[in-house]
Amino acid sequence: MASKMIFLNLPVADLERSRNFYESLGWKVNQEFTDDNAACVVVDDNICLMLLVKPFFRTFTERPIADTAAATGSLYALSLSSAREVDELTTAALAAGGTEEINVDKRAQEAQVGMHGRTFIDPDGHHWEPFHMAYPA
Repeated sequence: MASKMIFLNLPVADLERSRNFYESLGWKVNQEFTDDNAACVVVDDNICLMLLVKPFFRTFTERPIADTAAATGSLYALSLSSAREVDELTTAALAAGGTEEINVDKRAQEAQVGMHGRTFIDPDGHHWEPFHMAYPA
């Protein structure tokens, strides 16, 4: 059975800025699927982000594009292999121009179940939640 992949199609205001942001996280751009309208960012072997300039994004849907600067449209939770990796990714996101959202109550709930998570918002307002779940041995 072939493995499955997920492609998150994200509308962006400035393709170069968004591309630079995600490259600053250590993710690579696949040039084969990148042009003036889109950039394919490879998160891992099975997850890619398609950064699409808004006029091009509109060709995929007749519905309005969410204003992610004003409201959350989706939460992108990304499971990582350690709490350190969560902190490193979030630190890189902040250094690249992202912002951090801190929810003290949520962090307390996560700690009770052995989870370490952070939240950052990219320059286009897309909401990311890297996390690590410490499973009992």
